[in-house]
Amino acid sequence: MLFIKLEILKSFNRKQASVFAVVLTSIMLTACVTATTGGFMVDASEDQAAADYVQLALAYFDNNDMSGARRHANNALDVDDEVSDAYKVLALIAEREGDRDLADSNFRRAISLDRDNSRARNNYAAMLFSQERYRESYAQLEMVASDTSYEGRALAFEGLGRSALRMGRLDDARSAFQRALQLDGNLFIAALELSLLEFDQKDYLSARRYYQSYLTIVEFLQLPHTPRALLAGIQIKGYFQNEELVENFTLVLSTLYPSSPEYQQLQRLSDAN
Repeated sequence: MLFIKLEILKSFNRKQASVFAVVLTSIMLTACVTATTGGFMVDASEDQAAADYVQLALAYFDNNDMSGARRHANNALDVDDEVSDAYKVLALIAEREGDRDLADSNFRRAISLDRDNSRARNNYAAMLFSQERYRESYAQLEMVASDTSYEGRALAFEGLGRSALRMGRLDDARSAFQRALQLDGNLFIAALELSLLEFDQKDYLSARRYYQSYLTIVEFLQLPHTPRALLAGIQIKGYFQNEELVENFTLVLSTLYPSSPEYQQLQRLSDAN
């Protein structure tokens, strides 16, 4: 008989506490509960027990408690040593703690146990991208994007475009960004990158259209502009002689990001003119 001890997590915020509550409710509905010191003793099926431990591990991870997250991920593996998502959590922990080799190993283990685990693949691809391993990131994201049942498919296409862009595969990047926006019109990175791609191809009307989409999204979401986005706006809006916006964006770029490569590029462009 398998027993799981669930702890009451006083430090959780509202969102994380709700995750804990869902796990606890699931256990109470599917198992026999016996009161014990400091929590509950739960008799549950092994599959459900492992899944509950994974959810607890994720809740601890979201609360930035790596020790608790690791403990519950390992608890899941004690129940069943082939739980893909438990290795995914261990990979995320290792990545957060800066252990790249261990993170890589655990992501690979998670994927080998469940080749359809698109969430683990997507997390792995994000890590690979952050390490400038763009070819590997692209390969993982191709598989994620082909999973029509994955809820994060639009973001996978956006990531695919970013990886393609870093590899100089501009046509592939354009296609991926366009597909991302078809699936989710609120992906501002895809809109921004398409505006830059079209501007470089001298398709200025398309560049303006995509950049306006970018502006609409970030204004609605109340997000700050990155240096890359500011420089894009200066170039695109400057072509259409929108002097007011160009002046505003130039002021923001020079004030907030004076050391950025984008501001240095703007200065070079100004000197050339």
